[in-house]
Amino acid sequence: MSPKMPKLDESRPFLPVSIAILTISDTRTEADDRSGDTLQKMITEDGHNITARAIIKDDLSAIINALNDHISNENVDVVITTGGTGVTGRDTTPEALKAVMEKEIEGFGELFRWISYAKIGTSTMQSRAIGGVAKGTYLFALPGSPSACKDGWSEILRSQLDNRHRPCNLVELMPRLQEHLT
Repeated sequence: MSPKMPKLDESRPFLPVSIAILTISDTRTEADDRSGDTLQKMITEDGHNITARAIIKDDLSAIINALNDHISNENVDVVITTGGTGVTGRDTTPEALKAVMEKEIEGFGELFRWISYAKIGTSTMQSRAIGGVAKGTYLFALPGSPSACKDGWSEILRSQLDNRHRPCNLVELMPRLQEHLT
């Protein structure tokens, strides 16, 4: 069974969202952050706004603090992290997201691994890509390779963060994400 191809409803206006990019790494610098560069390029080419970009050490508290800073910023709609989703001792990005999120979007990680399986086979089981929502902000954690960032953006997030995507998308749900807080 082949996946349904996304459809864009061109009668609807494109609504750019504001996205923060966090690279989680003990070794990356601005000069060699290829995954962050890849995400920034694709996101801006698709018409969205980058509100922040930073490199955060592989430290659970530091990641949680950075996530909370962006979640509390009303100018940030989405936080996308890259890195720290593996199974080694320093990989704590999924734990950080789980510590701050109110709801997990299980389908994001499942879909990411399904897409990845077609490219890297069973090695995809090492990916702990995860998505969720915290105080009206979407959170997505991608693995740290440029290829994984391309897959996560172009195969999933590009369409889900486009309000023209049919039959449904995450953007049209944004006004309702905080209903439980009022």
